[in-house]
Amino acid sequence: QVQLVESGGGTVQPGDSLRLSCAASGPTFSRYGMGWFRQAPGKEREFVGGISRSGDWTKYADSVKGRFSISRENIKNTVYLQMNSLKPEDTAVYYCAADFAVVPNTTALEYEYWGQGTQVTVSS
Repeated sequence: QVQLVESGGGTVQPGDSLRLSCAASGPTFSRYGMGWFRQAPGKEREFVGGISRSGDWTKYADSVKGRFSISRENIKNTVYLQMNSLKPEDTAVYYCAADFAVVPNTTALEYEYWGQGTQVTVSS
């Protein structure tokens, strides 16, 4: 079993940057592809991006491509979401999730484990 804890959320202004972290428990972190999702009020949870087990493959939603980047440090059991040029429409609760697959899926239902989420608010 994997437990995930996100951190790093907060309130920022448009154009600012934030880095979210997701710390995983257990010795099997490197066996999981990792994904970041977000959910805004009244909207469905959506895929933001994902990274493969080894970190050599990433995929992003079109809405964040070029602004967000995902990385991971398996030795620290941590995955990161670097968010640059933030926009008000990026406001949401951000979740990390673990998918027992070499290359993570873009569908939330495929993920086995989820963190509790961290709030990101982009407002002037």
